[in-house]
Amino acid sequence: MAAPRRDTRGIVDATELFAHVDFRRREPFPELSAALDQGRTRSPLRPYLEHYWLIDWDLARPYASHVVPHPSVNVVFQHFAGQEPFAEVAGVGLGLFTQKLAGRGRVCGIQFRPGGFRPFAPDRPVAAWTGRRVRFPDVWPDADPRAVLDPDDEDARVAALDAFLLSLGPRPDPQADLAAGLVDRIRTDRSIRRVADFARAEGVSVRLLQRLFAGYVGVGPKWVILRYRIHEALERAEGEGSVDWAALAADLGYADQAHLVRDFTSTVGVPPAVYAAGGR
Repeated sequence: MAAPRRDTRGIVDATELFAHVDFRRREPFPELSAALDQGRTRSPLRPYLEHYWLIDWDLARPYASHVVPHPSVNVVFQHFAGQEPFAEVAGVGLGLFTQKLAGRGRVCGIQFRPGGFRPFAPDRPVAAWTGRRVRFPDVWPDADPRAVLDPDDEDARVAALDAFLLSLGPRPDPQADLAAGLVDRIRTDRSIRRVADFARAEGVSVRLLQRLFAGYVGVGPKWVILRYRIHEALERAEGEGSVDWAALAADLGYADQAHLVRDFTSTVGVPPAVYAAGGR
């Protein structure tokens, strides 16, 4: 299986996060019987998922992590010191997400591909989850967070996440596949800058594109374009050396540097130059 992506896009001050917590990304396991019978080395869950993400921490002092969310739904199993384990569906986050960590704890998360969550919850559009965090059992009453969180063995936790998702019986949906492919194009193709041009290139109307994104991604195509721009600017700001912000703004499709600075500041909380200089 291909390894999960290794970039830090969306993580604010990734170096600081990794210094405080043990953070890993994992793939789902292939179904062994199916893999042996059919020669498959990929899990049947893989088309729906970006990856699993696992975090453990044991902190002497509290620490706050910050993430600029992807256009993805997450299902998150969580155990914080002094609290009962719980799980929740986290719809696409519209703003900066901050999580305070203290003592000892563990999180096991599932990041779905944009479009990948709807087959697991087909009864409502993904936009209905956007900006919301809905705890179990309101979503799936029979799910047991401890089954995922209790094992100390990491492979056992991954297997428990697999079992949880497979128990939901995701139904293949061509519209979900279409939405995932369109979002992936936006993520990888910098030339996509305007929704109208993108819709025209795909041979659909803007209204149809917006309806598809509302139903299967949870946010509109314009929001996705802007969010991936900020992710790239954030990653560049984390890198070594100085950044030519005017050139980066042009490269990302902004009309000028001021527009990049405005979007970055409103999303991350500080201007890009201040962030790059260590002013987190």
